[in-house]
Amino acid sequence: MGLASSVLLAVPLQAQAADQLQLQLDGLELPLDLVELEAWSRDPARNRGDLAVWLNLLEPQSRDGLIRLLQAPLLRDRSFGLQLLGSWSGEQMLQEVGELITTPSGQSTAPLLLSTLRQLLQRQESVTTIELLRALPEPKVVLRIDALLELAQQWRGQLALQRQALGRLQSLALPRRTYRAPALSSDGAGQPRRVLVPVAHRPAPLPVEVWPSRDPAFGPWVLLMPGLGGDPDQLSWLAAAVADRGWPVVVLEHPGSDGKAMKASLNGQRPPPGAESLPDRLQDLQAVLAAQRNGALGSLGPGQAGRQGVVLMGHSLGGLTALMAAGLKPERGLERRCQRALDRLPLTNLSRLLQCQIPEVPALARLRPGTGATPLVAVVAFNSFGGLLWPRDGLEPLQVPVLLVGGSLDLITPPISEQLPPFTLATNPRSRLVLVQGGSHFSPVRVSQQGEALFQLGDELVGIEPQRVQTLLLGLTTEFLQSLRQPLLLSPQQRQQDGITAWVLDRRQARQWWGSLPRRELIP
Repeated sequence: MGLASSVLLAVPLQAQAADQLQLQLDGLELPLDLVELEAWSRDPARNRGDLAVWLNLLEPQSRDGLIRLLQAPLLRDRSFGLQLLGSWSGEQMLQEVGELITTPSGQSTAPLLLSTLRQLLQRQESVTTIELLRALPEPKVVLRIDALLELAQQWRGQLALQRQALGRLQSLALPRRTYRAPALSSDGAGQPRRVLVPVAHRPAPLPVEVWPSRDPAFGPWVLLMPGLGGDPDQLSWLAAAVADRGWPVVVLEHPGSDGKAMKASLNGQRPPPGAESLPDRLQDLQAVLAAQRNGALGSLGPGQAGRQGVVLMGHSLGGLTALMAAGLKPERGLERRCQRALDRLPLTNLSRLLQCQIPEVPALARLRPGTGATPLVAVVAFNSFGGLLWPRDGLEPLQVPVLLVGGSLDLITPPISEQLPPFTLATNPRSRLVLVQGGSHFSPVRVSQQGEALFQLGDELVGIEPQRVQTLLLGLTTEFLQSLRQPLLLSPQQRQQDGITAWVLDRRQARQWWGSLPRRELIP
């Protein structure tokens, strides 16, 4: 693909651009004149061509949807678009789109799409669907409607499977418990102390936030890691509340895969961050553990001498970082599994793009993840993933307790494929799997109202009542941490709190849930 694109980029857009779009469906072929189609999409009321007559017979809703599809920008910003096209994820997406839009001989148009998009973005700020189709250097292109419908059917099937899985979960015999929502006050924790930790693998010191605890009780401290494109501020509600309840928290910032990096990507200054950031993230973690042992982080509060271990806690990619640092390694055959997983665009599991980028990161193979001389007490992972990374052994190699948390509305790391299968092999009796009904991938994230949100997300992505979900997550996380230093365990239950429902499962119940699902449709 790289060779083909370099040759194509050496010449300007060909004068012979596409003028016919051939729709292919179930053995039937319908040719459409792209010039007429473009003219109709710009002004359907005034256009009187033959094609317009047929298209204007569509129901108003379908006609308006087709117009939006043709005129909506595929890429809204030139700089970001060029960076996306140069990234691994962008290349994977174009490969799949190239299988839907082909030449008359059936060849993928992926190299043509790449070169054409780049050339269009070099001379205009945004690119629409119809502009891309018209600019392809082929007199005729084929849109495989049957393949597009198959992709849509797969998407609908996955959503239906998630609804079915939730129904099976509701049928589990779990004791029902109703809780009052506790106050989410963090006044006792005060403000974090900001520390710069010199690290050998970065040109500048690593910024961390230290939230000391005033509780003298012995117990572990917590190392908290944001997800991809995340900042410490987004998890400060959790850090402050956990510290206020007795566990000191140190929050990592990961330059290169934090909010600044994501904003730079949107501004077209760099490619979007991805799995290539994992080596730096793992070394960041090890450097902060060493800094705590050496006293470079300062006091974590009274009783520091008794805090002999650490709980690794993270959201999304931060959760994956915690699991890998705890000892989980990608199992053999990841490339083969990824070939099957990426055979279709992963619309209902975007984490597969990150998992399948891992074989392209050779630095990971040279790392020796671990916590060094710091004893690992437990792992807490919110909306983490790993269904492709460890489908055979799951969490079995980890001897410490693990708390995995997911949401029923999570389409980035869906729990029935990314958290449930690995958890069924957890060995520690204190390990728990939590699923929050109505929770999304972004439920644990809080964006300050004074700050500018990078993404304006709709309710279907944010999930229901994020702050109420966060209150519930805080309660469950606190109970899990308490179970690490006392005989009582976090009990399996169907939990009702302030209108939010969550299921807390041990390994036996997770296996029962997993056994009721059509697994062949979940993991390739």
